[in-house]
Amino acid sequence: MRFIWAAVVAIVAVGAWEIGAPYLKSPVAAQSAPQPVPVPALSRQPDAVTQVPQDRAQIGLSFAPVVAQTAPAVVSIYARRIVESRANPLFSDPLFGQLFGDRGRQAPRVQNALGSGVILSADGIVVSNNHVVGGADDIRVVLGDRREYAADVVLADAESDLAVLRLRGASDLPFISLANSDNAQVGDLVLAIGNPFGVGQTVSSGIVSALARSGLAVGSGRGYFIQTDAPINPGNSGGALVDMAGRLVGINTAILTRSGGSNGIGFAIPANLVQQVVGQAQEGRARFQRPWLGLSAQAVDAALAEAFGQTLPQGVVITALHPQSPLVQAGLRRGDVILAVDDAPVNSQQEVNFRLASRGIGANASLTYQRGERREQASVPLISAPESPARERLVVQGLALRGLVAETINPAVIAENALDPGASGVLVVELRDISARTGLTAGDVIVAVNRQRIRATSDLDNALRDPSRYWEIEILRDGRRRLLRFRL
Repeated sequence: MRFIWAAVVAIVAVGAWEIGAPYLKSPVAAQSAPQPVPVPALSRQPDAVTQVPQDRAQIGLSFAPVVAQTAPAVVSIYARRIVESRANPLFSDPLFGQLFGDRGRQAPRVQNALGSGVILSADGIVVSNNHVVGGADDIRVVLGDRREYAADVVLADAESDLAVLRLRGASDLPFISLANSDNAQVGDLVLAIGNPFGVGQTVSSGIVSALARSGLAVGSGRGYFIQTDAPINPGNSGGALVDMAGRLVGINTAILTRSGGSNGIGFAIPANLVQQVVGQAQEGRARFQRPWLGLSAQAVDAALAEAFGQTLPQGVVITALHPQSPLVQAGLRRGDVILAVDDAPVNSQQEVNFRLASRGIGANASLTYQRGERREQASVPLISAPESPARERLVVQGLALRGLVAETINPAVIAENALDPGASGVLVVELRDISARTGLTAGDVIVAVNRQRIRATSDLDNALRDPSRYWEIEILRDGRRRLLRFRL
């Protein structure tokens, strides 16, 4: 779903890198790292029905018991990174660099970030937002009782905007258990706990305003969120959204705002996805692996619903499938409408991706889909993206495109770089030397060189051996075909 405002509206990932944010300097706890304690598994049993307050006495009941149970496990995070910069972008050119050396460089700058985090195990596993700690050179975590620890990033995932930290030398810490976020309902009471604006731990109350908010751009991808009206402000990023049983429903990550402050529209990453990310971190993975479908789809709108014979728009229609997609093996094809994943309705591709990511690689998902007037079901194995064919990295040595680093596109490359499922050719990974001055950019897909079709880096290597001084390179950039012409 896209939010369209008449005025300028900003999506603020609260707690992102900010120059001049507070940064603490104090002794670090012991450096030993204990063995990981598994995060409690999610309960798949339905939660007890929450009763609506019946009288003034019940309305006047305090949230204090829930706060006392959960607040000690919500921490403040102070992160620092060193950023190098140049006085003028011309100095990034190799020729200018050789002429002027270090005279074009500026002294490194220090950027400080302030955010929040949630302790999920007694031995110091903490989850926060990637935009709070990503790229940090030094991370300090301060508990509510003023204990302070240095922390290391165990796993960071920009697409979900989640990061898992381990506190050095920590033990016997308070922690929060995970709720099954699929059981959350609109109207449920929730508390948001964090460190807004660096003023110290703060608790705000509200309700779950909406579920299945998708399409919101946070981090490097578009996610799937729980919406709340509990006030969330900069510094709350990575903090806890908890229910009345003191369980973690989600990780606060962003607000929708015109002014930069909370307008009562906040978003949290559901606990079911948090559980998968933390689980992979404890297994020793440095990168979050999502189930791969090799799928491109679009939401069914009113016009498409009429074409599919639906009384109400529902589901997502498959617009493209990779030949190696497990959906192909399960019998699905282009034009089918996916209606539900494990009986949970889906109305955007982000919802499909979330449902599968929260199940994890190695599981099976039951998909309900529509083909013509029939409804069918298929069991789909959740697999990681195949590394077939091999990605074959190439560093170009010849005069034409010298310094170009490229890889053959395969399903794993497609998944890592969010390419179209049908993408083929060679992906530009890095540009140096002559290649940096040709108009190519990292992320371009090279599909032809001097009208020779490029399917792999071996094709590119052969094409660049041509002695011609005139070059025509056909690329795909942001889904559009472009021609680059230059002379050496």
